[in-house]
Amino acid sequence: MSETNSVEQMIAVMSRHGWRITDQRRLLAEIFAKTEGYLSPKFVYDQMAVHYPSVSFDTVYRNLRLLSEMGALEQFYFMEGGLKFRMSCVDHHHHHLICMNCEKTLTFEYCPMDHALQLPGNFKIVNHRFEVYGVCDECQETAAANS
Repeated sequence: MSETNSVEQMIAVMSRHGWRITDQRRLLAEIFAKTEGYLSPKFVYDQMAVHYPSVSFDTVYRNLRLLSEMGALEQFYFMEGGLKFRMSCVDHHHHHLICMNCEKTLTFEYCPMDHALQLPGNFKIVNHRFEVYGVCDECQETAAANS
């Protein structure tokens, strides 16, 4: 997906949820569209502050959380790096393998929800995420070379 399409996709989500599309929100979408990896709230704040010095960290963080709730961003908690965000993958349903060292993310098509689940009561699943944390090939090779 092109950077322009990604920006427009995030802006469309904002509009559907009644947000006014400001220059600051457009910049927020552009920051995520330019990056494939995960961004910390601090990184996003630093990028926003270059163009909007009066923007507060709390405002940026609140927008990130709301965009995550809307489905425009995915959020992950890294053991070492804390909470980070990235643009949601909306092309098709898939899940992620996440390297705990370099934070590289690989997609894979397996979905545990495709298998019969014995859920208690009449529990209705509305959404789900499945993330597998480990160490990617490159980080394993680097570790082996340094041993």
